[in-house]
Amino acid sequence: MIRLENLTKVFETPNGPIVAADRINLDVPRGEICILLGPSGCGKTTALKMINRLIPHTSGKVYIDGEDTDKIDTVELRRRIGYVIQQIGLFPNMTVEENICVVPKLLGWDMTKARKRAAELLELVALDPAQFLKRYPKELSGGQQQRIGVIRGLAADPPVMLMDEPFGAIDPINREIIQDEFLKMQAELNKTIMFVSHDIDEAVKMGDKIAIFRAGKLEQYDNPDNILAHPANEFIAEFVGADRTLKRLRLVTAAEAMDPEAPVVSRHTTTADAAAIMREREMDFAVVLDAEKRPTGYLTIETATQNGGNVAEVTAPLLTTVRENADLRTVVSEMFTHDRSWVACVDAANTYQGVITQSNIKRVLGETYRAKANGGEAHHGR
Repeated sequence: MIRLENLTKVFETPNGPIVAADRINLDVPRGEICILLGPSGCGKTTALKMINRLIPHTSGKVYIDGEDTDKIDTVELRRRIGYVIQQIGLFPNMTVEENICVVPKLLGWDMTKARKRAAELLELVALDPAQFLKRYPKELSGGQQQRIGVIRGLAADPPVMLMDEPFGAIDPINREIIQDEFLKMQAELNKTIMFVSHDIDEAVKMGDKIAIFRAGKLEQYDNPDNILAHPANEFIAEFVGADRTLKRLRLVTAAEAMDPEAPVVSRHTTTADAAAIMREREMDFAVVLDAEKRPTGYLTIETATQNGGNVAEVTAPLLTTVRENADLRTVVSEMFTHDRSWVACVDAANTYQGVITQSNIKRVLGETYRAKANGGEAHHGR
């Protein structure tokens, strides 16, 4: 969808030419988010701004959906591309609705259609249109203004969005909330997005691909899991941090790591039968389910072996469960909080799905390392 071919920018200065972007080559597939990362002055923002010609390129090509952007009128090109910046840039004398409708109005949209679009977008970022459409920017919090800035870039339904540190000025709590809402919105809208960030954790959370720059050169372009597991060089390893294995926990969901075949029993199972089930599965515990297949407790093979009667008489309470869509960072946190080596996974209806053990986590994190060593590829998505 977005393709950069040998994209180069040289700034002429009194002290001689400065190469800000040096023959950048990358492809961003349709519907994916590509995060541009790197230290200050590395060329990531220059590369972003060359896509909509806010900065003219010195050489090379930019293609959007196969079309050479050099052949598109600059104004038309920018109207095709959503653009969101950290400073937001809402017009203070316009209502929220008027701000969102700026580009649709320039494109000649019927205003009824434009206003309907504004209301739909507000709902996507959890802002009630009845409350917010007629407000002015000064009546909004910083986080609310940032959400309006994001959806204003989406107002004309562009296939491509460019985002320059859009959440950088937001406090950590609101940033997490807005990131989550943005990812939900992206799952529905499926835009192709290039996104400058300075935050490796944000990149890991939000990116389908990450491009890391240094001194105008693209050092590595890959999915987050491969970058964390296999940094291309020492610079990348230092940039992503010594805790990169821990960062990978964000990339794997409980569903990907859980064992759906772990032993389960009902309250009415005899302890002898429960012990036999655990031995058959070679595990030292079993999850106890009720009639609706919801986890209600557990018992160990030691307890089952030492006691007669039914499971109901010796069931220990479950201290916690995790949703199957939770990431492994959440899973590990629950394990440590409740001093457990395993945790049961449930769906939105609290129906049992499987269990995650510490060995499951080691196995799934090791897959990427082993795949690379064997010449293959294994990675986990957002």
